[in-house]
Amino acid sequence: MKGAARLWLRGWLAAWFACVLFQMPAMGSSAGSVDPDAPLTFGILPIGGPAESLDAWRPMLDDLHKALGRPIRAISVTTYEGIAQAISEQRVDIAFLSGRLALDAVTRQNMQVIGRLTRGDGSRGYYAVLLTATDSRIRSVDQLLARPGKWRFARGEALSVSGYLVPETQLFAARGLDSDTFFASVHIDNHQNNALAVANGEVDVATNNSADLERFRQHFPDQYARLHVLWKSSLIPHAVIVIRNDLPPALREQVAAFITGYGKGKDGAREEANLKLIHDISGFAPAGNAELVPFADIEYALEKRRAESAQWVSDGARDARFRKIRIDHDALIARLRDK
Repeated sequence: MKGAARLWLRGWLAAWFACVLFQMPAMGSSAGSVDPDAPLTFGILPIGGPAESLDAWRPMLDDLHKALGRPIRAISVTTYEGIAQAISEQRVDIAFLSGRLALDAVTRQNMQVIGRLTRGDGSRGYYAVLLTATDSRIRSVDQLLARPGKWRFARGEALSVSGYLVPETQLFAARGLDSDTFFASVHIDNHQNNALAVANGEVDVATNNSADLERFRQHFPDQYARLHVLWKSSLIPHAVIVIRNDLPPALREQVAAFITGYGKGKDGAREEANLKLIHDISGFAPAGNAELVPFADIEYALEKRRAESAQWVSDGARDARFRKIRIDHDALIARLRDK
C-alpha cells in the first residue's frame, strides 16, 4: 500500500494546488484577452489522479508554449464539477474533456471542439463497465437486478460518462430502473477508488471503464486480479479538446494546428514519446462539435426516463413534456452538426 499512499498524497497536493490556482487572479488569461503575452490556461480532465495528469501533459504543453510564444498554465482537479466550474468562470481557455463535459462547454460556455483523442491501436473509443469481485455472489446482470435493495454500489459523478451516464442509460434506465434508488447504498468517487472499493470488499459492484482499468492494472496489480467485469457498454467516443470561441481566430487556428499535428512532424519521435505519457495515446485528430452527438443522445435518453417516471396532472401535460424534450434534442443535434 506504500505506492497507493504516494498516489493519494500526490493527488491531494495537486488538488490543493489547483484550488490555489482557482483563487488566483486571471492574470490576463480570461477569454477575449488582447495581450499576446498573457498566459493561456489548459484544463485537464484527470486520467488517474490530478498530479499524474499534470505530469503527463507537461511535456506536450511545454511544446505548445514554445509554438505559441506565450505561457501555458495547466490545471487539473479531482472532480468533474471542479473542471466544469473553472470553465464556467472563464478560467480555462483550452481543455481536454470527456464528452459530457465538452457538451456543456460547447452549448453553455462558448467553446468549440477542435480535436479528438486517438489511440495507437486505432480504437474509436472505450467502454463503460460494471465491476464485481472475482469471488462475488453476483455472477450475471440478471442476478444483480434480481435483488433490489440488496447490494452496495459505487459510481462516478453525475457528469462522468462511463462512471454514471452510460451505465445509467444503457443498463438501468433501459429497464425502467434508477441506480440511485435501486441499491442498498450508493457511494460516489473516482474510478480508481471505486475499483479499490470492489477489490477490498467495501462495495459489491461499481462502475468504471476499460481505459481506466488499464491504468489501474499497472498501479494496483494485486487488486486488479480480484476484479471481474460483469457488464460492458457499447463503444463510447474518446475525449476531445475544446477551445474558447472568443479567443482571437488566428490563435484558435494556431492551437488547433499544433494539437492535431503533434507527433506527426519532423520531431515526431520525441513528440510521440510525450503523447504516450498521456495514457499511451497516439495524438489528436481534427474534429468538430458533431463529435458530441452521441453524448446529446445519452442526455436525451435520460430526460425521457425522468419524464416517464414523473407524476403528471394529465396525459396532455405528459405528452407536452415529451414533445419539448424531442424538440430540444433535435435543435441541439442540428446545432452540433452546424459547425
